[in-house]
Amino acid sequence: MDQLTALPFQLTASLEGAWALDPITQRLSARALPKSDLYRNPAGDFLSDASSSLNALTLIGTPSCHDFQFSAKVTVGFDSDYDAGALLIWADSKIWAKLCFEFSPDKEFMVVSVVTQLASDDVNSYVLPVNHVWLRVSRIGKLYAFHSSSDGRIWKLIRAFTLGVDTSAHKIGFVAQAPIGDGCDVEFSDIKYVPEKLSALRDGS
Repeated sequence: MDQLTALPFQLTASLEGAWALDPITQRLSARALPKSDLYRNPAGDFLSDASSSLNALTLIGTPSCHDFQFSAKVTVGFDSDYDAGALLIWADSKIWAKLCFEFSPDKEFMVVSVVTQLASDDVNSYVLPVNHVWLRVSRIGKLYAFHSSSDGRIWKLIRAFTLGVDTSAHKIGFVAQAPIGDGCDVEFSDIKYVPEKLSALRDGS
């Protein structure tokens, strides 16, 4: 796959050939694998719980600077519950976080965040009437912030959290998942990487 021009760092795919990039539009796409997810069930034994899985398609790389804002428009061809496209922060298999655009069991399009530090802590945020949304991950020192937007201009804070003091080796990127279904099509467009500190969490910027 060609390099995304918006990202000043290389990306590595969890599965070779799973991701496609249109070199003209810079739209990134993938079809999520059947029964694929990133989740560590907080109710289970993480070493043996079959409901905890880490097999979703990912495409990630190490940011070239400390503070940044990383965003994309996410469009999902929803089919089954929990189908999703997401932006990901990855330290290792036990420490990571994702901001998802997901199909809920109520058949609604929903913004969902998951922060995992051994166990996954997931939060449903709000419902949208269309099958696309803009998602953003920002790093501010040791703090991470998740935002979403209906237009890519005015941003709503979803969650602020930390994954530890040392963020230098953390990777960021994209996820396509279909935890209980046979797969779904996920597209990321309007991909942006701003190597600047986000000035405020709650003013819509």
